[in-house]
Amino acid sequence: MLKALFLDLDETLCDTTGANGQAKQLMADSIETQFGASMNGDAFANAYVTGIYRDWTDEQRARYMPIIEQQSENAFRVQLIHDLLAKSNIDYINDETAQAIQDKFDNDRIEAFDFYPGILTFLAEARALFTLVVITNGPVFSQIPKIESTNLAKHVDHIIIGGQEPEEKPAASIFHKALKLANCEAHEVIHIGDSLKTDIAGALNMGITSLWVQHQQPLDAELGINPHHTVIHPYEIPELIRRLHPTQTNQNKCKNINSG
Repeated sequence: MLKALFLDLDETLCDTTGANGQAKQLMADSIETQFGASMNGDAFANAYVTGIYRDWTDEQRARYMPIIEQQSENAFRVQLIHDLLAKSNIDYINDETAQAIQDKFDNDRIEAFDFYPGILTFLAEARALFTLVVITNGPVFSQIPKIESTNLAKHVDHIIIGGQEPEEKPAASIFHKALKLANCEAHEVIHIGDSLKTDIAGALNMGITSLWVQHQQPLDAELGINPHHTVIHPYEIPELIRRLHPTQTNQNKCKNINSG
Protein backbone atom coordinates (compact mmCIF):
# COMPACT_ATOMS: atom_id res chain seq x y z
CA MET A 1 0.00 0.00 0.00
CA LEU A 2 1.22 3.46 -0.84
CA LYS A 3 1.97 5.41 2.34
CA ALA A 4 4.08 8.37 1.25
CA LEU A 5 4.93 10.65 -1.62
CA PHE A 6 8.43 12.09 -1.89
CA LEU A 7 8.40 15.29 -3.93
CA ASP A 8 11.04 17.42 -5.58
CA LEU A 9 10.49 21.19 -5.30
CA ASP A 10 11.92 22.96 -8.35
CA GLU A 11 10.17 22.16 -11.64
CA THR A 12 7.97 19.60 -9.86
CA LEU A 13 5.89 21.54 -7.37
CA CYS A 14 7.00 25.03 -8.36
CA ASP A 15 7.70 26.81 -11.64
CA THR A 16 11.35 27.66 -11.12
CA THR A 17 12.03 28.13 -14.82
CA GLY A 18 9.26 30.70 -15.03
CA ALA A 19 10.57 32.58 -12.00
CA ASN A 20 14.12 32.47 -13.34
CA GLY A 21 12.92 33.76 -16.68
CA GLN A 22 11.19 36.76 -15.16
CA ALA A 23 14.14 37.57 -12.91
CA LYS A 24 16.59 37.20 -15.81
CA GLN A 25 14.65 39.61 -17.98
CA LEU A 26 14.50 42.19 -15.22
CA MET A 27 18.23 41.73 -14.59
CA ALA A 28 19.01 42.15 -18.29
CA ASP A 29 16.98 45.35 -18.51
CA SER A 30 18.52 46.74 -15.33
CA ILE A 31 22.08 45.94 -16.39
CA GLU A 32 21.62 47.69 -19.73
CA THR A 33 20.07 50.71 -18.02
CA GLN A 34 22.87 50.86 -15.44
CA PHE A 35 25.85 50.29 -17.71
CA GLY A 36 24.67 51.46 -21.11
CA ALA A 37 23.13 50.05 -24.27
CA SER A 38 26.46 48.57 -25.37
CA MET A 39 26.13 46.10 -22.50
CA ASN A 40 24.43 42.85 -23.57
CA GLY A 41 22.00 42.41 -20.70
CA ASP A 42 20.58 39.11 -21.94
CA ALA A 43 24.02 37.53 -22.22
CA PHE A 44 24.95 38.79 -18.76
CA ALA A 45 21.76 37.46 -17.15
CA ASN A 46 22.02 34.09 -18.88
CA ALA A 47 25.64 33.72 -17.79
CA TYR A 48 24.72 34.69 -14.24
CA VAL A 49 22.00 32.03 -13.97
CA THR A 50 24.30 29.43 -15.54
CA GLY A 51 26.87 30.37 -12.92
CA ILE A 52 24.61 30.16 -9.88
CA TYR A 53 23.46 26.72 -11.03
CA ARG A 54 27.15 25.76 -11.01
CA ASP A 55 27.33 24.77 -14.65
CA TRP A 56 31.01 25.62 -14.53
CA THR A 57 34.16 25.03 -16.49
CA ASP A 58 37.02 23.44 -14.58
CA GLU A 59 38.59 26.87 -14.30
CA GLN A 60 35.43 28.34 -12.82
CA ARG A 61 35.12 25.48 -10.35
CA ALA A 62 38.66 26.07 -9.15
CA ARG A 63 37.88 29.77 -8.73
CA TYR A 64 34.44 29.64 -7.13
CA MET A 65 34.37 26.56 -4.90
CA PRO A 66 36.94 27.97 -2.45
CA ILE A 67 34.85 31.14 -2.16
CA ILE A 68 31.76 29.10 -1.33
CA GLU A 69 33.61 26.85 1.11
CA GLN A 70 35.66 29.54 2.83
CA GLN A 71 33.21 32.45 2.68
CA SER A 72 29.62 31.94 1.54
CA GLU A 73 27.25 31.35 -1.35
CA ASN A 74 26.50 35.05 -1.39
CA ALA A 75 30.19 35.94 -1.65
CA PHE A 76 30.48 33.65 -4.67
CA ARG A 77 27.51 35.26 -6.39
CA VAL A 78 28.88 38.75 -5.80
CA GLN A 79 32.23 37.67 -7.25
CA LEU A 80 30.42 36.12 -10.22
CA ILE A 81 28.82 39.48 -10.94
CA HIS A 82 32.21 41.20 -10.75
CA ASP A 83 33.68 38.64 -13.14
CA LEU A 84 30.85 38.90 -15.66
CA LEU A 85 31.05 42.68 -15.68
CA ALA A 86 34.82 42.53 -16.08
CA LYS A 87 34.34 40.58 -19.30
CA SER A 88 32.65 43.71 -20.65
CA ASN A 89 35.49 45.89 -19.34
CA ILE A 90 33.43 47.11 -16.40
CA ASP A 91 35.76 46.72 -13.45
CA TYR A 92 35.09 49.86 -11.48
CA ILE A 93 32.09 48.81 -9.40
CA ASN A 94 32.43 48.07 -5.71
CA ASP A 95 31.03 45.16 -3.70
CA GLU A 96 28.05 47.23 -2.60
CA THR A 97 26.96 47.77 -6.19
CA ALA A 98 27.50 44.10 -7.06
CA GLN A 99 25.54 43.09 -3.97
CA ALA A 100 22.65 45.31 -5.05
CA ILE A 101 22.56 43.55 -8.43
CA GLN A 102 22.60 40.18 -6.68
CA ASP A 103 19.86 41.19 -4.22
CA LYS A 104 17.61 42.49 -6.99
CA PHE A 105 17.82 39.20 -8.87
CA ASP A 106 16.97 37.22 -5.74
CA ASN A 107 14.08 39.49 -4.82
CA ASP A 108 12.66 39.42 -8.35
CA ARG A 109 12.92 35.65 -8.53
CA ILE A 110 11.25 35.06 -5.19
CA GLU A 111 8.45 37.46 -6.10
CA ALA A 112 7.77 35.37 -9.21
CA PHE A 113 8.27 31.96 -7.55
CA ASP A 114 5.05 29.98 -7.07
CA PHE A 115 3.39 26.57 -7.31
CA TYR A 116 2.23 25.27 -10.64
CA PRO A 117 -1.55 25.59 -11.11
CA GLY A 118 -3.43 22.86 -9.26
CA ILE A 119 -0.52 21.77 -7.10
CA LEU A 120 -1.81 23.29 -3.86
CA THR A 121 -5.14 21.49 -4.30
CA PHE A 122 -3.29 18.28 -4.98
CA LEU A 123 -1.09 18.64 -1.90
CA ALA A 124 -4.08 19.30 0.35
CA GLU A 125 -5.97 16.25 -0.86
CA ALA A 126 -2.94 13.97 -1.11
CA ARG A 127 -1.88 14.87 2.42
CA ALA A 128 -5.13 13.33 3.70
CA LEU A 129 -3.97 10.04 2.23
CA PHE A 130 -0.19 10.04 2.36
CA THR A 131 2.77 11.46 4.23
CA LEU A 132 4.30 14.14 2.03
CA VAL A 133 8.08 14.67 2.13
CA VAL A 134 9.76 17.29 -0.04
CA ILE A 135 13.39 16.50 -0.91
CA THR A 136 15.08 19.41 -2.64
CA ASN A 137 18.69 19.78 -3.71
CA GLY A 138 20.44 23.12 -3.62
CA PRO A 139 22.09 25.54 -1.21
CA VAL A 140 20.24 26.81 1.83
CA PHE A 141 20.91 30.32 0.50
CA SER A 142 18.44 29.84 -2.35
CA GLN A 143 16.14 27.05 -1.13
CA ILE A 144 15.00 28.49 2.20
CA PRO A 145 13.66 31.71 0.62
CA LYS A 146 11.69 29.60 -1.87
CA ILE A 147 10.29 27.43 0.91
CA GLU A 148 9.36 30.45 3.01
CA SER A 149 7.82 32.42 0.15
CA THR A 150 5.45 29.55 -0.69
CA ASN A 151 4.68 28.63 2.94
CA LEU A 152 5.63 25.10 1.93
CA ALA A 153 5.77 23.82 5.50
CA LYS A 154 2.01 24.40 5.78
CA HIS A 155 1.32 22.07 2.87
CA VAL A 156 3.61 19.06 3.47
CA ASP A 157 4.72 16.99 6.43
CA HIS A 158 8.50 17.18 6.11
CA ILE A 159 11.09 19.16 4.11
CA ILE A 160 14.66 18.02 3.48
CA ILE A 161 17.10 20.51 1.95
CA GLY A 162 20.11 18.92 0.32
CA GLY A 163 22.34 21.82 1.28
CA GLN A 164 21.74 21.00 4.94
CA GLU A 165 22.60 17.32 4.54
CA PRO A 166 25.92 15.46 4.21
CA GLU A 167 24.84 14.43 0.68
CA GLU A 168 22.23 15.49 -1.85
CA LYS A 169 20.10 13.47 -4.25
CA PRO A 170 20.78 10.91 -5.70
CA ALA A 171 22.68 9.78 -2.57
CA ALA A 172 21.02 6.99 -0.63
CA SER A 173 21.47 8.81 2.68
CA ILE A 174 18.96 11.52 1.86
CA PHE A 175 16.35 8.96 0.83
CA HIS A 176 17.01 6.93 3.98
CA LYS A 177 16.28 10.07 5.99
CA ALA A 178 13.03 10.63 4.10
CA LEU A 179 11.94 7.02 4.68
CA LYS A 180 12.63 7.39 8.39
CA LEU A 181 10.64 10.63 8.59
CA ALA A 182 7.74 9.05 6.73
CA ASN A 183 7.96 5.87 8.83
CA CYS A 184 7.67 3.63 5.81
CA GLU A 185 9.57 1.22 3.57
CA ALA A 186 10.86 1.86 0.06
CA HIS A 187 8.08 -0.17 -1.58
CA GLU A 188 5.47 2.07 0.10
CA VAL A 189 6.68 5.27 -1.59
CA ILE A 190 6.59 7.06 -4.92
CA HIS A 191 9.25 9.68 -5.56
CA ILE A 192 8.29 12.43 -8.00
CA GLY A 193 10.84 14.71 -9.64
CA ASP A 194 12.09 16.24 -12.88
CA SER A 195 15.76 15.20 -12.84
CA LEU A 196 16.76 11.83 -14.23
CA LYS A 197 20.22 12.03 -12.67
CA THR A 198 19.15 13.01 -9.16
CA ASP A 199 15.47 12.23 -8.60
CA ILE A 200 14.91 9.18 -10.75
CA ALA A 201 18.34 7.58 -10.34
CA GLY A 202 18.18 8.12 -6.60
CA ALA A 203 14.75 6.52 -6.32
CA LEU A 204 15.67 3.58 -8.53
CA ASN A 205 18.80 2.88 -6.51
CA MET A 206 16.67 2.70 -3.37
CA GLY A 207 13.96 0.47 -4.83
CA ILE A 208 11.47 3.35 -4.72
CA THR A 209 8.90 3.73 -7.48
CA SER A 210 9.80 6.75 -9.59
CA LEU A 211 7.64 9.27 -11.43
CA TRP A 212 9.49 11.53 -13.85
CA VAL A 213 8.15 14.99 -14.67
CA GLN A 214 9.58 15.24 -18.15
CA HIS A 215 8.98 18.86 -19.18
CA GLN A 216 9.75 17.87 -22.80
CA GLN A 217 13.23 16.71 -21.82
CA PRO A 218 14.52 13.83 -23.98
CA LEU A 219 15.01 10.46 -22.32
CA ASP A 220 18.76 10.00 -22.66
CA ALA A 221 19.23 6.31 -23.38
CA GLU A 222 22.95 6.60 -22.67
CA LEU A 223 22.22 7.40 -19.03
CA GLY A 224 20.48 4.06 -18.58
CA ILE A 225 17.95 5.67 -16.22
CA ASN A 226 14.41 4.53 -16.92
CA PRO A 227 11.63 5.89 -14.70
CA HIS A 228 8.72 3.67 -13.75
CA HIS A 229 6.24 6.35 -14.80
CA THR A 230 6.41 9.59 -16.78
CA VAL A 231 4.24 12.69 -17.06
CA ILE A 232 4.94 15.65 -19.29
CA HIS A 233 3.81 18.38 -16.89
CA PRO A 234 3.16 18.58 -13.12
CA TYR A 235 -0.58 19.05 -13.66
CA GLU A 236 -0.68 15.39 -14.75
CA ILE A 237 0.68 14.13 -11.41
CA PRO A 238 -2.68 13.87 -9.54
CA GLU A 239 -4.35 11.84 -12.28
CA LEU A 240 -1.45 9.40 -12.43
CA ILE A 241 -1.42 8.92 -8.66
CA ARG A 242 -5.15 8.24 -8.78
CA ARG A 243 -4.73 5.69 -11.58
CA LEU A 244 -1.87 3.92 -9.83
CA HIS A 245 -3.73 3.58 -6.55
CA PRO A 246 -7.48 3.47 -7.21
CA THR A 247 -8.08 1.08 -4.31
CA GLN A 248 -6.32 3.18 -1.70
CA THR A 249 -7.94 2.74 1.74
CA ASN A 250 -9.62 6.15 1.56
CA GLN A 251 -10.83 5.66 -1.99
CA ASN A 252 -13.40 8.43 -2.04
CA LYS A 253 -10.83 11.07 -1.13
CA CYS A 254 -8.41 9.68 -3.68
CA LYS A 255 -10.99 10.08 -6.43
CA ASN A 256 -11.30 13.75 -5.62
CA ILE A 257 -7.63 14.46 -6.41
CA ASN A 258 -7.64 16.51 -9.59
CA SER A 259 -5.30 18.53 -11.74
CA GLY A 260 -6.76 21.91 -10.89
